[in-house]
Amino acid sequence: MSYPAYLELAQKGELREKAEEAYKLLQTCSLCPRKCEVDRLQDQRGLCGAGKKAKVYKFKIHFGEEPPISGWRGSGVIFFSGCPLKCLYCQNYPFSQQGKGREISPQLLSHMMLYLQKMGCHNLNLVTPTHFVPQILSALTLAVDKGFHLPLVYNTSGYESLQTLRLIDGVVDIYLSDFKYFKAETGMRYSQVPDYPQVAKRAIKEMYRQVGDLLTDQNGIAKRGLIIRHLLLPGNLFGAEKILFFIAQELSPSISVSLMSQYLPLWKAKGHPLLGREITPEELKQAFMALDFAGLENGWIQESPTSPGSKSLSLTSQMCSG
Repeated sequence: MSYPAYLELAQKGELREKAEEAYKLLQTCSLCPRKCEVDRLQDQRGLCGAGKKAKVYKFKIHFGEEPPISGWRGSGVIFFSGCPLKCLYCQNYPFSQQGKGREISPQLLSHMMLYLQKMGCHNLNLVTPTHFVPQILSALTLAVDKGFHLPLVYNTSGYESLQTLRLIDGVVDIYLSDFKYFKAETGMRYSQVPDYPQVAKRAIKEMYRQVGDLLTDQNGIAKRGLIIRHLLLPGNLFGAEKILFFIAQELSPSISVSLMSQYLPLWKAKGHPLLGREITPEELKQAFMALDFAGLENGWIQESPTSPGSKSLSLTSQMCSG
């Protein structure tokens, strides 16, 4: 298979067809599992706050992702505004929850893609893209016509509909997906979503079916595959151990997993009786042990936020390459 995968679709005219098919979903919007069914072609707004046009907070070269994503030239990120989830502790709340950003045309979005490629980024990293899949596909079609060829990273909360994922099958090279909650009541309490675990399990299995284990080039830069992230929270509120065992037993122990400890009590977590503090070194140690006990072979664990190396990610074993 050639990389990135979407170039072959573009040559056949299928990328444009996917964009047209995706736009039809906006008429009674069902892009995410919320299925608000508002007519976004008439600029009606659902729970995520998105209308007809894509809304972007910022785009830039980013070095804070996992090593195969950031590399040494950085990942070209586009931060989209709005989100299907309503996390009390949202780390990106100014644009994900408060909706800050600018509505733009597919043409301008394609120029952002081309600019990030010109700046030398290893990939194009679409952050919270679910509710703008039609606009992204349209912009990608325009960008490819002008020579765009970076691998596509789909950076998601994990709350994805199978319909949308199957629509972008063959378009996305790398899925960078959260797996937030193991229990439905936890998702409802902290993200106002009633069915997160059921939806995320199905979605992540579909992502894995599409792209498989992480593949890197000779320099360790991701070409294709799935990385699953889990943000560690105070008191292990979200069931890290059960999530890690699910990944190892129902997907594969070879899947790349990133345990993140950079949590800060932001947004509505400030002053919260459970969420209102950072994680402790002991809680991070427990996460180390859970990752090892689950038998997962590949990935990273971020160091304690109170240690000098708090921003680094440590490779636990050699990544797959090919």
